[in-house]
Amino acid sequence: MTKHMPDIACQPHQTPQGKLNWVGMSGIELPILLKQAQADGSSDAEVRLSSQAQAYVSLDDPMSKGIHMSRLYLLLDQMATQEPLSPIRVKAILDKFIESHQGLSANAFVEFKFDYYERRRSLKSDNSGWKHYPTTLRGEVRSGQFECELSIEVPYSSTCPCSAALARQLIQEAFEAQFAGKDIDYTTVLNWLGTPEGINATPHSQRSYAQVKVKVQESNHLEISDLINHIEDALKTPVQATVKREDEQEFARLNASNLMFCEDAARRLQDKLNTCDNYQDFWVRVNHLESLHPHDAVAVVTKGIENGYIDEPNLMDPMK
Repeated sequence: MTKHMPDIACQPHQTPQGKLNWVGMSGIELPILLKQAQADGSSDAEVRLSSQAQAYVSLDDPMSKGIHMSRLYLLLDQMATQEPLSPIRVKAILDKFIESHQGLSANAFVEFKFDYYERRRSLKSDNSGWKHYPTTLRGEVRSGQFECELSIEVPYSSTCPCSAALARQLIQEAFEAQFAGKDIDYTTVLNWLGTPEGINATPHSQRSYAQVKVKVQESNHLEISDLINHIEDALKTPVQATVKREDEQEFARLNASNLMFCEDAARRLQDKLNTCDNYQDFWVRVNHLESLHPHDAVAVVTKGIENGYIDEPNLMDPMK
């Protein structure tokens, strides 16, 4: 004989009474599945990643003591770990959250925060190495409307245009001091440029981070690699994993060819993301971790659509 066990959450409570926006769980340890593009162009492979998840529903019945948290957990375990996540899969999870709380909840929210690793090719040499991108996938159903958001942090290098101009001036002055009034030939100048005295000043560069959030369309594909490519293609100076001398030289050339204030980097990303039809909205924050100053240089830009992302500079949660 099955013992009847009381369910306190289903019993009405006395006071106080009121609706609650969200009730659920955070810090859920969950091994999610994703599809990942392969560097050799072969079919996408399924990868399992460790994530920290959050799951919530609204509590719309002011007389109810609470929600059924175990139902949310079991649904996550069944639906986020057995098939690869995608916007359509996220919507299915949210619909099940609401279905499991009929009469209690009309809205649902889920978030997966994970470290995404991808193998990226070196700039010149025939090498590749793993790069790490902190990533968050969020979904929400509110008043029957579904939204899905992909957030990622991409590191890159930024070289200051002002310091580059000042370095060039010092090089010109050193050239004048060395050769003013002298008869010089090509070989002499060429050899001098290869000495420490020839290049007596260098611009300052710093590791920088682009934090990007995009609203993605409802589809069966979670295009993390595409978003990384859009960001790195726009900025031109992605940090490198495996580096030989030819890669380091090419990296130096790319930095010199793509001098950037934080404003320049933000505008490059704005221009690139505006051309991507599969992103309904975007929010970008670029962070240049200054080598000259003890503080960072920051720029923020949004797509600027009606009822879209607001332009608060601290909207992105810290991801590092």
